[in-house]
Amino acid sequence: MALSLKKHKMPEQDPKVRAHNFDEVSLGYDEETAVSEAERCLNCKVPQCRKGCPVQVDIPAFIAKIKERDFDGAIDKIKETNSLPAVCGRVCPQENQCEKYCVLGNKGESVAIGRLERFAADNDMAKNKEVKSVSFAAAAQKVAVIGAGPAGLSAAGDLAKKGYRVTIFEALHTAGGVLSYGIPEFRLPKDNIVKKEIANLEKLGVKIEVDSVVGRLFTIDELMQEEGFDAVFVGTGAGLPHFMHIPGENLNGVYSANEFLTRCNLMKAYKFPEYATPIHVGKNVAVVGGGNVAMDAARTSLRLGAEHVYIVYRRGEDELPARREEVHHAKEEGIDFRLLNNPVEVLGDENGWVSELRCIKMELGEPDASGRRRPVAVPGSEFNLAVDTVVIAIGQGPNPIVASTTPGMDTTKRGNIIADEESGATTKEGVFAGGDIVTGAATVILAMGAGKKAAAAMDAYLQKKRA
Repeated sequence: MALSLKKHKMPEQDPKVRAHNFDEVSLGYDEETAVSEAERCLNCKVPQCRKGCPVQVDIPAFIAKIKERDFDGAIDKIKETNSLPAVCGRVCPQENQCEKYCVLGNKGESVAIGRLERFAADNDMAKNKEVKSVSFAAAAQKVAVIGAGPAGLSAAGDLAKKGYRVTIFEALHTAGGVLSYGIPEFRLPKDNIVKKEIANLEKLGVKIEVDSVVGRLFTIDELMQEEGFDAVFVGTGAGLPHFMHIPGENLNGVYSANEFLTRCNLMKAYKFPEYATPIHVGKNVAVVGGGNVAMDAARTSLRLGAEHVYIVYRRGEDELPARREEVHHAKEEGIDFRLLNNPVEVLGDENGWVSELRCIKMELGEPDASGRRRPVAVPGSEFNLAVDTVVIAIGQGPNPIVASTTPGMDTTKRGNIIADEESGATTKEGVFAGGDIVTGAATVILAMGAGKKAAAAMDAYLQKKRA
């Protein structure tokens, strides 16, 4: 049989149907499709795909297990290095990581590594297998992890497996970080995926303390000096929204994407009035930005009842930072892309509510520091979009609470914690950091990779401290 140069398609909900519900868009491979896709793997003698995996999953090995129909063996192989496989199989940008290096991509489409990882993880979850708990020695050292997002969960899982007593301190009332508050239900189901992945970590012995704001309830120094923690990992992410600082951003009906998505995802506004979290979405919504967060906000708006949703982005389609898959899904669902346009003012009615978004047309000039062509305003090209709601999705930065209450831990001018790229060690002894709080907003899997590196370095540090 000739080797197929194309991936097996991912079954999905019909766009006209899914645009009006919060059920998962992608439905996953069945066993036969997964095995057939696994058979496309060339089993290279020198596999290139592992180059692009921040958590170093043995990709050829787990795919070989699927090919043999040893699905338990496949997930066991993945879990050797990945604590959240069902999450990663859904939200990792595999096209820019592992699949980017697959040699099949030179002549056709790479092996669908992410889809196969999701299949193995979902197959495992469906069996409800017992997770083996880790026994702790009476004198086991204690580690505090600040933030229950991808970086913190990854670090906590690895440290628990190494025999440390790990406690995660999470500021919100639910663990998961961006997995819980940022990524919509239709991309990452909370009860069926996120909560189950976190429950597996708790079965390993990880303790999670929610509603615990480090820097207010207690400081890092107090954790180490008074509570007896031998080391600390900071994985607080990047949850402070950026705004454009244009006139009218304080009008009713203007949201940061953080608030908009948190209200919907974490606080269940999409189930109002079952959950007492109202959210205002008018008939016409403009989402400003071109990343995955902007796509999430736009597609969420549609599902909340908006009739027309715009993506307003100052560059062109080739410069959109969102995953191609997310852009494709948004277009299928009817999102209106207004590219090469930049907002200059939000206009309101006499009651203080948004009525229009004033934009100016842009054209692309020379590349800037990011390597993308710099957008330049076209004089006299202003126009107004009639909208009821504006969501600003242009990025986010670090919350300063932890850093500002931790003497001896240096930060950059932007407030990101300075940490060694390989070890995560900060300028304060015994304190490590990783993920978006160090790098700025990035991907789930890069944060997890940073958590893994830090966990290995913390293990070495604690062993030396114990000796």
